[in-house]
Amino acid sequence: MRAPGELERELRTGTGPVPAAARRAVRTTFASCTGFFVFLYGFDRPVGATYALFGAVSLAGLARIPGTGRQRAAVMVRLLPVACFLVTLGTFLAVRTWSAVLGMAVVGFCLAFSAAAGPRAAGAAPGLQLLYILPSFPPYLPHTLGERLGGTLAGLLLLIIAEAWMLPDPRVPTYAERAAGAVAEAVRCAAGLERPPYVLTAPASDRARAAAESLRSSRVPEAERPAGPGLRERALVHTGLAARTLLSRLRNLPGPAAGREPRRAGIDLLGAVRASACGTATLLGDGRPPATDSAELLRLRARNARTPADLPESRRRQAALLEVADAAVALRTAAEIAVHGRGAHPDADAADRFWYVRQSTVRLWWHRLAAHTGPRSVYFQNAVRIALALAVARTVAGLDSLPHGFWAMLAVVSLTRTTAVQTRGTVRSALIGTCVGALAAGTVLALAGGETTVYAIALVPLMLITFTAGPVRGVGWSQALFTLVVSVVFAQLSAVTWQLAEVRFLDVLIGSSIGIVCGLLAWPRGAQDELGRAVAGLLRACADDVESTTAVVTAPGQPAGPPGDEEHRVRLTLVMAESAYAQYQTETQRPAGPVPDWQAAVMTGHHVLWGGGRVLGSVDGTPLARGEAAGLQEYAGRVAAGLRRAAAVADTPYKIRNSGPPGVPGALLPDALPAPGEAAPPDAGLAYFATTAWLDSLTADLEVIAAARAPG
Repeated sequence: MRAPGELERELRTGTGPVPAAARRAVRTTFASCTGFFVFLYGFDRPVGATYALFGAVSLAGLARIPGTGRQRAAVMVRLLPVACFLVTLGTFLAVRTWSAVLGMAVVGFCLAFSAAAGPRAAGAAPGLQLLYILPSFPPYLPHTLGERLGGTLAGLLLLIIAEAWMLPDPRVPTYAERAAGAVAEAVRCAAGLERPPYVLTAPASDRARAAAESLRSSRVPEAERPAGPGLRERALVHTGLAARTLLSRLRNLPGPAAGREPRRAGIDLLGAVRASACGTATLLGDGRPPATDSAELLRLRARNARTPADLPESRRRQAALLEVADAAVALRTAAEIAVHGRGAHPDADAADRFWYVRQSTVRLWWHRLAAHTGPRSVYFQNAVRIALALAVARTVAGLDSLPHGFWAMLAVVSLTRTTAVQTRGTVRSALIGTCVGALAAGTVLALAGGETTVYAIALVPLMLITFTAGPVRGVGWSQALFTLVVSVVFAQLSAVTWQLAEVRFLDVLIGSSIGIVCGLLAWPRGAQDELGRAVAGLLRACADDVESTTAVVTAPGQPAGPPGDEEHRVRLTLVMAESAYAQYQTETQRPAGPVPDWQAAVMTGHHVLWGGGRVLGSVDGTPLARGEAAGLQEYAGRVAAGLRRAAAVADTPYKIRNSGPPGVPGALLPDALPAPGEAAPPDAGLAYFATTAWLDSLTADLEVIAAARAPG
């Protein structure tokens, strides 16, 4: 429900769903109608007219490519060869039903699976499906391939021109600019910590928290999220994570010992952090190389690491300051890679953290796609579901000689959702809308008869209304209005009767039914179950990594191989959990009772990865005292046990998880949480404090996860 005056503000500023839909409707109508009228009435080429219209509609109406018009135009330019290939392949495979079905399954799977490459690929996939579906039906006319390609290219080129220059969208801040704003807030925090009382005030802490929250994926427009597999996208992800980590470390920096001034070395280190972050903000905001590099920060960090403070309280603050410095160094390195790409040269000690700098683009794509090849990936599940539905629909259309069978295929693509419940609700609205649209279309066709001039005049305003109201009002309106549009279009291509509307409803009914059945057979609960399994695997990998990392700290002379293996497991399971959580956010089906805090669990994986690297970096080869080592091992064991209990909760089906008495958490609730680190030994070193601070932060994560399941 909009607040009073919100619609007026959206119309005045050009933001919001209604103005955005209106702009896209104008572009779509211009591109599709211009190509359609030129080919049909100018050149008398009905085939070219059909492909010009549906070529523009495919990537403008059916596809949901995020971003501004210019961003979408750039994506469409890269998709032109793919579109031509799909039209060509569909034309030649339509000769036999079996080849058309096989091609439908393979192409449908590949296009749906391409969503693993990021939101732009995911948004373009349905439109590309339509470009392959359109030529995949009889009549088998390979000699019209040139006309088909000409119409497709004309429609897409007109659409690209319209998206790039017609009614430009308001500019939104890029992710790099958002990160620059968060880093600028970190600069202000560091400056405040250099002055008494050497801790952040409550308002400053709140601003830092808000700046960190602004980098959450849910707060960033889909087009600006760095979700791709490329080098710069990965570096931007690390930039945002490092900025959030730096802000968190600055907010939680402990004050100096009571009655004592902080060490001068610590104040100098904060000044170096401030200078480095200031340069990073300039780099991200303007793309200009900063005046200074990280050499001074690295030098002061090394000096602080070599000279431990006198009091345990001072050493705890010193360890926290070293974590702040490490986050600032990682932030600068990630930002340089994000801006300069392979021109950046990270330090040797950052080689493992920024491993992707050494990988080629092809290798990075392979890493992303290979990680999702398997039944535990939601991208793989969605691809199997849509490929199965398309193959079945093409089989039915081919064996039964279904007239206008591509409408059934189009219904499969546009109405199938990731959960059976969501698909059923969508289909219900779509069938009601299609029925209403079919009645209206039948009436128009019966009254107008063969007067093509009437249809030509009505097409433009009808398309404007369809592509404006449809995205705003929902699938029922979309199907009703689109039924009118296709009826008016086909009435100009050949002689039709009111029965065309009846065929349209029948095709949508068949395609919808196939989508529902395939949705019931292939992972009907969508990401809900998979998210629990993925998060459980992530938390178990985190527990193993906590134990192995702590083992290296307590026995520094041992080889550091096992933590690297566990870190790889955490990275892999984190990718799966993040993709499942992203899909879960788009699904409307939700359990009625309390559920784990999935986002907190996913963030725990990031904290394990980055914190573990900082802990291992603090190990200088000096063995810990027996009491210190035993205390850290015990603490790490309790944290790992809490992570495994949280994993058990996540991996338990919803009904079992909430089967306890009313007001009592489930039996698997991670309620026996470890307490933060006790008083430190008087002669403990920096490695001890770095590990304790890391385990304290993970304990706080466990408390957040447990709080989501606690009574009330």
